Amino acid sequence: MTFAQDIRYCTSHDGVRIAHTASGTGPPLVRAGTWLSHLDCDARHSEPLAYIRALSESHTYVRYDSRGCGLSDRKPPSMTFEDGVRDLEAVVDAQGLERFALLGISMGAATSVAYAVRHPERVTHLVLLGGFAASVFSTPGASQKAIDEAELVIRGAEVGWGSVKSIFRKLFVAQLLGNPTAAQQAELEERMQLSMTADVAAAYLRANYSIDVVGLCAQVKVPTLIFHCRQDETIRFDQGLRIASLIPGARFVPLEAQGHILLSTEPAMQVFRAEVAAFLGTGAGRAQLTVRQAEVLRMVAQGHTDKLIAKALDLSPRTVEMHVSGALKALHCATRAEAVHRAGALGLLRG
Repeated sequence: MTFAQDIRYCTSHDGVRIAHTASGTGPPLVRAGTWLSHLDCDARHSEPLAYIRALSESHTYVRYDSRGCGLSDRKPPSMTFEDGVRDLEAVVDAQGLERFALLGISMGAATSVAYAVRHPERVTHLVLLGGFAASVFSTPGASQKAIDEAELVIRGAEVGWGSVKSIFRKLFVAQLLGNPTAAQQAELEERMQLSMTADVAAAYLRANYSIDVVGLCAQVKVPTLIFHCRQDETIRFDQGLRIASLIPGARFVPLEAQGHILLSTEPAMQVFRAEVAAFLGTGAGRAQLTVRQAEVLRMVAQGHTDKLIAKALDLSPRTVEMHVSGALKALHCATRAEAVHRAGALGLLRG
């Protein structure tokens, strides 16, 4: 089923037209632009729809196609990092937003950092997923092997981006998604073909490899929550750790998931949703535990087994298991470790 969208256009600083839309109601949440963007595909593909529906439940969720992508102008005069920040400024102004939370995914994380430093009075919260502060071309002392590999990826995009039978295309999508179903892979391959041309893809790859917001990270003044998938082969896990270490007071949440794109079918998606809701003060952030669930989960956090917890609380191991299961459901978590982490973040384990 196609998702209804009210798509509008605004004009950026250099005359480039940017397609943007909003869904849901509530406090505004803006997703900074990223490549592989196509608002029309968003309305038909299961993965972007999962994000849209989840984030529109408690927010007015604003999205837009980056320049050169999707429904925005496909042949912009330039595609620099500064252009990306200015495009975000144009969308926010066109939407009439004064204060909003900002979501940066992949390359959008660096754009979000730059915007938050430039406009701290407008950003209430900063959420980053799969982001990085610097890449191969912007890292002093990067190995020649790393540089050669990056150039190979760029060349692969120039040659194989739009070809259905391209080996580059198959490998690129598989790396982005980690462990996709056939349908998920087919959707992303279609997005690759429709979102941009090969020359735009190569230009974005070169720009992404040149991103450097290391100096800006230390200037971020807004509350920041950072996620990164442990098995991300596109943007390594240690890059997520680094950007978290550079932003003062940032909280880092590792996600037990494969790939660069967090799929809706991964259990870690529930962790992402719950953590974002708690951080922004909406939806699942209101999760509550019963007195007994909190008591049991505190002991789980201390490393006790179900048998030891049962003995200490004069319960059966089966009853302990039921309380743990109830806590997982209340907290929207898939594992005990996630539930302990989530409950602790919400202050539910005090006492």
